[in-house]
Amino acid sequence: MNAPIEPHRFLLEPFEARRFANLCGQFDEHLRLIEQRLGIEIRNRGNQFEMIGDPKLTSSAENLLRRLYRETKATELSPDMVHLFLQESAASELASTPVAEASVSLRTKKGMIRPRGTNQQRYVKEVLGNDINFGIGPAGTGKTYLAVACAVDALEREQIRRILLVRPAVEAGEKLGFLPGDLSQKIDPYLRPLYDALYEMLGFEYVAKLIERQIIEVAPLAYMRGRTLNNSFIILDESQNTTVEQMKMFLTRIGFGSTAVITGDITQIDLPKGTKSGLTHVIDVLKDVPGISFTHFQSKDVVRHPLVQRIVEAYGRYEQEAADKLAALPAAKDYRHDA
Repeated sequence: MNAPIEPHRFLLEPFEARRFANLCGQFDEHLRLIEQRLGIEIRNRGNQFEMIGDPKLTSSAENLLRRLYRETKATELSPDMVHLFLQESAASELASTPVAEASVSLRTKKGMIRPRGTNQQRYVKEVLGNDINFGIGPAGTGKTYLAVACAVDALEREQIRRILLVRPAVEAGEKLGFLPGDLSQKIDPYLRPLYDALYEMLGFEYVAKLIERQIIEVAPLAYMRGRTLNNSFIILDESQNTTVEQMKMFLTRIGFGSTAVITGDITQIDLPKGTKSGLTHVIDVLKDVPGISFTHFQSKDVVRHPLVQRIVEAYGRYEQEAADKLAALPAAKDYRHDA
């Protein structure tokens, strides 16, 4: 007969009623979320906690609660924030994750932005330390949002003179020709995630002023040909939809004092069949070049709704199974030479 699991007990100090209510959430919703995600039971009386479950998970949950309690000094917690803290470590990494004070932060007009998780932290550090950086992975991993945050931080610190947001003009199911306006206006809706991030970090009116003064510039990739971009922060989004020639053209636009971040998801290529993606090509070409960083995000790095991570993983499994079935099919026999 298995021995009963010994409860994991600890105290959260110093006890402050306001901070503790912030930690637990309305009707203890934050504690219930942690229970659900980690598969443990959390009981508490005041600041005295007792957890029942796998010892590794209860130890990780203690670390998480201590980190969240530190956050309550200056932050009003929400279920979304608790979810992000859970995501950033995938539970098993919580015990070894450095404390928040050791992490990198980015300054924007609307406040500080701190990357979540070791991979996001590494991504931002690479962007701050290299002139050309690639962020590759599925939707929801923060690769584009953090690139915009790095650009805003550099602008606020006056390290650059302008921000350029670039995207290839590739149709993703919809036909661009049926949209009203010129090419730039057709592209604008596809750059909405970049705009939204800028509005969140700088405010709508300030962004509009910066665009009017051309400190922030939005351009289709085709408009980059022939330019040399100095003292700029350039973000190429949806780079999986560049051709090999376009990627080479873009990378050779980088001038002195500039930083480039290229983001993309190689599982969502919308190029015509038979056209090689510039992103998949450049990974092999530049992987060993000094001064160029590659950060690869996985489904565990998704920082959106928990279902987004499960959706990404489900698609990955389905595509892998389809590839395995295709590889297992016997080669077609050639009967042309049979007598």
